Amino acid sequence: MSLITIILNILLPPLAVFMKHGIGTTFLVSVLLTLIGWIPGVIHAFIVNGD
Repeated sequence: MSLITIILNILLPPLAVFMKHGIGTTFLVSVLLTLIGWIPGVIHAFIVNGD
């Protein structure tokens, strides 16, 4: 995982997920979790982009 990805995971989780996976279910889940709360969005982004 690059430094840019880590920074985006923290600041803008949906953008980080979009850059790796494009628009799809994973992106929509990331947006939903970020809207519910910033921390769940960050955790999801790290899990999704960790592989």
